Amino acid sequence: MMASANGLATAHTKEPLFSFGVIADVQYADIPDGHSFLGVPRFYRHSILVLQRAVNQWNDHKKLKFSINFGDIVDGFCPKDKSLASVQKVLHEFEKFNGPIYHMIGNHCLYNLPRSKLISLFKMPSSDGHAYYDFSPTPEYRIIVLDAYDFSALGWPQDHPIASAAMKFLQEKNPNADKNSPNGLVGVARRYLMFNGAIGKEQLDWLESILQESEKSKQNVIICCHLPLNPEAAAPEALLWNYEEVMAVVHRHNCVKVCFAGHDHKGGYAIDSRGVHHRVLEAALECPPGSNAFGHVDVYHDRLSLIGSDRMASTEMIFNS
Repeated sequence: MMASANGLATAHTKEPLFSFGVIADVQYADIPDGHSFLGVPRFYRHSILVLQRAVNQWNDHKKLKFSINFGDIVDGFCPKDKSLASVQKVLHEFEKFNGPIYHMIGNHCLYNLPRSKLISLFKMPSSDGHAYYDFSPTPEYRIIVLDAYDFSALGWPQDHPIASAAMKFLQEKNPNADKNSPNGLVGVARRYLMFNGAIGKEQLDWLESILQESEKSKQNVIICCHLPLNPEAAAPEALLWNYEEVMAVVHRHNCVKVCFAGHDHKGGYAIDSRGVHHRVLEAALECPPGSNAFGHVDVYHDRLSLIGSDRMASTEMIFNS
């Protein structure tokens, strides 16, 4: 009995239902190293080497069913005449993976290319030109990929009704002339920045219907979003504008077990009041030469195990029920 006293020893002898690779915020650009606004070093050319090592490791694993890229494929400082070539260069590295790659749109993607172009380049399995979608790798699990910028001042033509409405929303929420500055904003209100976005009503309705369907099918759900959905797991400046609205939908159902995100480069982890795990992934961009930040997730009936490499912390996420 001793070996199974905490349930972990015996559980780990079981094979996972499936496994998948994860990486976030590659933000490649063929430019000299720099720093974030807060002075954190950024290694623009090295990040593609981190991705290459990730793909090699994923391929060595042999049992990964797919991999997920959490957005920001190239950096906003990438020279605009090189945007398309840079995105294609990074995608070429992803395509060396021996399996499907699922992408999501991040703010840095939208600094470089319009959303319609990204949806096509990323070969998103979505309908009607949306950048959100879902898929079921096994009957027991469903993966939902959200579009954190479908209500946003980024990526839409300037005269588009969504861009106008998002700018009006930002004017009301953030009095600063520079809409990427949180000066004077307090607590979670510091999320009202132009480099963030929200999930629109149509996508929220879609999320509700997918969660209802998953609940009926007795599927566990993993949500993936570029922007974090929980203030305990990320800096307030990194949060989705309407994270509370999204989590209200999530909490109406018991099927969502884990929410993964990128964007907040230092990473983070929290379990919310309803037992949903929130894991924000560390950025490939901030790996000094020779170091890494990527991993793979082993998926079981009762938990997820993120096996991280180097700067990406391994995390065991055991479900409440």
